[in-house]
Amino acid sequence: MRINVLFDFFDGPFGGANQFLKALKRFFESERIYEADISSSDVIIFSSFHNAAKLVKTKLRYPEKIFIHRVDGPIRLYNNFNDRRDYVVNVLNELISDGTVFQSKWSQEMNYTLGFHKNGHHVAIMNAPDPDIFNLNGKEPYSKNRKIRLIASSWSDNQNKGFKAYQWLDRNLDFNKYEMVFVGRSPIKFNRIKHISLMNSAGLASELKRSNIFITASQKDPCSNSLIEALHCGLPAVVLNDGGHSEIIGSGGELFNKVEEVPFLIEKISNNYNFYAGNIKLPGIEEIGTKYYQFINEVYERKKKISPAVKRLSAGGCLRIFKEVSMWEIDKTLGYRPRNLGANERK
Repeated sequence: MRINVLFDFFDGPFGGANQFLKALKRFFESERIYEADISSSDVIIFSSFHNAAKLVKTKLRYPEKIFIHRVDGPIRLYNNFNDRRDYVVNVLNELISDGTVFQSKWSQEMNYTLGFHKNGHHVAIMNAPDPDIFNLNGKEPYSKNRKIRLIASSWSDNQNKGFKAYQWLDRNLDFNKYEMVFVGRSPIKFNRIKHISLMNSAGLASELKRSNIFITASQKDPCSNSLIEALHCGLPAVVLNDGGHSEIIGSGGELFNKVEEVPFLIEKISNNYNFYAGNIKLPGIEEIGTKYYQFINEVYERKKKISPAVKRLSAGGCLRIFKEVSMWEIDKTLGYRPRNLGANERK
């Protein structure tokens, strides 16, 4: 099988889908199964609501190809319940997707709870970062002879990415014992936490490797790329017990329900640092890419035995898709802006 990823890739700091799909694409290239030419591919991976118009054109032109949908969200939970992108995702999954990949079991369960269309072929596979960037190489060793270095990061400035908790830490942490850095966009101004603007992956990895403990308080996050990147750089983490966090962290950190618990958990990890660091167990991009390939192959083989073998997109189906996309575009035109979009997507 030859696999294509239908996605507009961006260099430099951008959203989690962009970062993960670049790593997945490189894995497929290393395995010599990636096909840049859509016409020569057997399978097309598309992501969430992105590139809907191009996706429809591709489906109409190549109805025999297998389409695999990588699903995010539910977007309504971590953004705004009026966000119509979930409806775009749902109709694309119903009418185009032959198989669905959720980023966590939590995401799968919550999407189905909110009425997401089941297409019969689905799996939960978490993300993985670029191993050439996010790794243990050059990580500074932990030392009790200096302040404990804390770090949080977010590409998005959505309040639900944990900023109320970070503001509480900015006001209440003992900065005689700790120093803390936040990397990325922020809707608030920090007084004692050092704020570093968006960095590319190499810069972020370097900052992570200087740090000791990662903190994330993001809410309803299906599969936090920032958390995964930090763990791959060897940082134990203190994370909000919400979304897909618990599926990622394992024994490599601690969960909290209230931000007031964070200082105690930081201290707990600091006193048992080697234990937590040694229990970070996450799959790399080779394992994740292999899981994608195995699922794709399973869908591919099953579809060959079913008549009709693939979904056909009717004129009515096209109208349904463009209706949902148009309603989302109308929301934006009237002034509604999904809060989790960064400046590069507010167009």
